[in-house]
Amino acid sequence: MKKVIDCFKEDNPVIQKKLKEVSVEEGLEIATELFQILNERKDGIGLAANQVGIDAQVAVVNVREPLVLINPKIVSKTNEIPYYEGCLSYPGKGCHTKRYETIEVTTEQIEGTWIFTGVEASTEGKGSWEQDKDKQDRELRTLEAVCVQHEIDHLNGMRILDRQVDTTYVREEKKIGRNQLVTIKKGDAVKVLKYKKAQKFLNQGWEIT
Repeated sequence: MKKVIDCFKEDNPVIQKKLKEVSVEEGLEIATELFQILNERKDGIGLAANQVGIDAQVAVVNVREPLVLINPKIVSKTNEIPYYEGCLSYPGKGCHTKRYETIEVTTEQIEGTWIFTGVEASTEGKGSWEQDKDKQDRELRTLEAVCVQHEIDHLNGMRILDRQVDTTYVREEKKIGRNQLVTIKKGDAVKVLKYKKAQKFLNQGWEIT
């Protein structure tokens, strides 16, 4: 049985390559092996063929139920959301990305499309227990949609590291006029005074609130 290649330690020549399309028969055969690898590892919810060194547009997902993706394509996507993802090919290296809450996907082995969505269902007239259950289901459905996007990325040679977004927040400093009133605080003490007079307090450890 093949194994997931750790890209931090080993070379994987197909991890950043757009993979070749395959027949349904060949795809199902590869998918069976991918599920076996996932079941053996017990630490993943999805796996693409190139993660184990196979050049084929095949991936599997197992969040709510086992799914096989053969030559998949995303045909529509809506509602961009932030997400934090990990990857078996880059163990221990999670990163922030942007994904879509709802996607529509075609695959070789089915007619029509699959829709994956975390959009909230109506909770009208439901008890709190049922609402909690819906919340968990929504989180699972969102995770499934993200996982499908993650695996399809792999098949196109895209890694989560290529989708990493900077989450650093830079505070915009506002210019304060010399005669503008400001509120300053140190411990439990609070003062309201003009900015020019507040300067000496700021130098003593007071802060503008």
